[in-house]
Amino acid sequence: MRAMNLLLLDPQEWPAGTADRALLRLTGRRADHIRTVLKAAPGDSVRIGVLDGLTGLARVEDLSAQEVVLDAVLDTPPPPPLPLTLLLALPRPKVLRRVLQAATSLGIKQIHLINSFRVEKSYWQTPFLQPDSIHQQLRLGLEQARDTILPQVHIHTRFKPFVEDELPALAMGKRCLVAHPLPESQSCPATLNEQTVLAVGPEGGFIPYEVEKLQQTGFTAVTLGPRILKVETAIPALVARLFFP
Repeated sequence: MRAMNLLLLDPQEWPAGTADRALLRLTGRRADHIRTVLKAAPGDSVRIGVLDGLTGLARVEDLSAQEVVLDAVLDTPPPPPLPLTLLLALPRPKVLRRVLQAATSLGIKQIHLINSFRVEKSYWQTPFLQPDSIHQQLRLGLEQARDTILPQVHIHTRFKPFVEDELPALAMGKRCLVAHPLPESQSCPATLNEQTVLAVGPEGGFIPYEVEKLQQTGFTAVTLGPRILKVETAIPALVARLFFP
């Protein structure tokens, strides 16, 4: 069973008419987690949060084979989001799941999945792009990071119309970077404190035409060095460099 650092509730699961404290009765995956992973006993506390709301602590009042009863208090805001919009060339389906979880746990709240010449057409047919599947991966990322604010995922199946028609407005007033590990690329900046748009290509990278189109929209090509990284490695490396001291 996968570990949860936060028990995440849907808003409708929080009892109506209560503000910041409620008695909860959990069953299923979260109750199993409390019993078998956390090995909690009555009197222990677990971390809890409401989707798109506050977080807090819940005291275990009772455990049984059927349910777990919690006395929950919500009093803490979730961690602040990163000032980052991620443009990501659609990766392989299995990688997509890991990347969505990782991006969510890092605090990225705007994710645009875009097409690229090196993106296989079959990737767009994967069931992992269905809304329910995306939502599941985002929730796992929130649980990992003790966050509650759900990212927004936008899907763009055509590169040129997106870059020409939608990206200029999206990029306006922001620092725009495209990860492109070539000798002529600038060294990736560090410890930014401004709204940023970061474009990350597929495993084989963006083709020159795509880099040029992004540069025409105000993007600067940047690199972390001579090593070629996998997408799921490059994103946390780039985010750490850009925003974490």
